[in-house]
Order: sequence, then C-alpha cells, then structure tokens
Amino acid sequence: MRRYHLIVSGRVQGVGFRAFTQQKAAEFNLSGYVRNTMDGSVEIAAQGEEEQINQFISSVKKGSPFSSVDDVETKEEEVKPQEGTFSIRY
Repeated sequence: MRRYHLIVSGRVQGVGFRAFTQQKAAEFNLSGYVRNTMDGSVEIAAQGEEEQINQFISSVKKGSPFSSVDDVETKEEEVKPQEGTFSIRY
C-alpha cells in the first residue's frame, strides 16, 4: 500500500478535471481526495496498491479531455489506513 500527494498545474480547473480524477481513482480502486487550490492548481491525495497508483498517476499526467496538464509534483506520504473512499473536496 502506497500513498502519494500530487499537485497538478496547468488548465485543470473548470474543465471537469476533479470528476475525471475521481473516476480514475474508482477505476484503480484508490482512496483519497481531489480538490481545487487557490492558486489554480489541483491537489490530489491517492492511496492504493503501487501498480494501480502508478497507472493512476500516468492518467493524471495525460489529463482529462478538456484539461491541459503542465506539471505534476509527486511526493510520497504516510498511508492512512482508515481512509476508505475517494472524494471530491470543496
């Protein structure tokens, strides 16, 4: 089990990127959250098996159909065993 914190920059707000991220997290059976930040980027915390996390990060880097991802900062974090779902935070 691994957990990663991502900051995604580019054209990622107002284009369905959070919903796309939540859909991909469900596809790869991950828990965590996604939320917009004040600086225009998107913050993601994702947790799951390493192979699924890697596939998820690859999908995030490609972006949703209407987004344009410029950069993804990735940092490993401590696993949160009590976290069971992936949510969009507001």
